[in-house]
Amino acid sequence: MAAYICTVCNWEYDEEQGYPEGGIEPGTKFEDLPDDFECPICHVGKDMFEQA
Repeated sequence: MAAYICTVCNWEYDEEQGYPEGGIEPGTKFEDLPDDFECPICHVGKDMFEQA
């Protein structure tokens, strides 16, 4: 499993942990996140994340 970092605010999405607060189950791969997924801190899209 991988982690992805928001390049704007440094919030980390960890595939192993998911984002339960946002309805994303643990184990959800980054590429499987909805196309309209946004960083919960600064609200930028998936295109602003880089693999850690």
